[in-house]
Amino acid sequence: MTKPNGPQCNLNCGYCFYLEKNELYADSKRFAMSDGVLEHYVSGFIASQAELGLREIWFNWQGGEPALSGLAFYRKVVALQMRYAPDHVTIQNAFQTNGTLLDDDWARFFGEHRFLIGLSIDGPEPIHDAYRVDRAKRPSFKRVMEAAERLARHEVAVNALTVVHQGNVRRPREVYRFLKDAGFRHLQFIPAVEEVASLALPSHRTAKNLAKWSASPKAYGRFLCAIFDDWATNDIGEVSVQMFDVHMGTMVGMPSWLCTFAPTCGQALAMEHNGDLYSCDHFVYPTHLLGNILETPLDALATSAPQVRFGENKQTGLPTDCRICSFVSACNGGCPKHRFMPDRDGGYALNYFCPSFKMFFKHAGARLRTIAMLQAQGASAPQIRELLRQQPNKTKG
Repeated sequence: MTKPNGPQCNLNCGYCFYLEKNELYADSKRFAMSDGVLEHYVSGFIASQAELGLREIWFNWQGGEPALSGLAFYRKVVALQMRYAPDHVTIQNAFQTNGTLLDDDWARFFGEHRFLIGLSIDGPEPIHDAYRVDRAKRPSFKRVMEAAERLARHEVAVNALTVVHQGNVRRPREVYRFLKDAGFRHLQFIPAVEEVASLALPSHRTAKNLAKWSASPKAYGRFLCAIFDDWATNDIGEVSVQMFDVHMGTMVGMPSWLCTFAPTCGQALAMEHNGDLYSCDHFVYPTHLLGNILETPLDALATSAPQVRFGENKQTGLPTDCRICSFVSACNGGCPKHRFMPDRDGGYALNYFCPSFKMFFKHAGARLRTIAMLQAQGASAPQIRELLRQQPNKTKG
């Protein structure tokens, strides 16, 4: 995940965990990736991925707000990608944005170069604007929806990313149906939990210091269950919900492509504007700085002993609670950043959202498995929905 302008953002969302990263570069006069860092990154990343035999290479542009780097910057990105990509390699770009800076020129560019856009939107206007405001405390909802319309006109693929927080966690169906009615067909729901203290390492976190906007585990579990029921009844084959897709895949033998539920992590590294590489987007802390790509090749940093240990620690650090849990193969302890609750071993290694996952898997696990198996057998979406309606007692877990 590349941060071309670091943590800079034109919004001031109440729950943002990345604005605190300004403190890491307090001496920086300007958060802007230089042409030298950009070319070094693009050429090195393509070379390292091509050496692995990949025919499709993804660049992920994030922030802060990556649009602050300007459209000219991304024109340079595409030109460099075209220069360095071998003929047999396809380059793909994902771009996570709040949408408020996207005009027709941006939308046209994204359409021409087939960018996949992640658009942050938390639900209907009152819910979205509760936290997602700019630095003058002006709401952003209308600007986001205007961006969604522009992207649609230019046939840009868009995923909706919804942060689940205290303001919307008890309104799951309202949020889900709004997103569906607004035309979004690929949805991600990211639970918000964060400690108030600035730059606190996850290992130092406790539930006592959580921000008031954090979603509670029980409420988030109910949120997932309610959305699943609506989706399973009406929208199989029409709407893609990331969490459901991930677990249906693992139920038919595929590895989890979402690091949250994978046995190990360490593949979602984060690179700052100056080439500093960190172990993960959620672990941009001094103790997890791997090095700088201008000094050490990116692939060497990504496969270094500290990074390998970081990824393996997700599995080796599982508490007994997880190891004896019947759902461990589904969640694998969740994201390490959220492992700060007391466990039976006397430590603080249990995931904050453990009750959420248990509630969801008990409620939806059997039906997810049924859907996954029917899809693997070639059943159509209407057939699957009808089978679920006919056999509620056999499919509900």
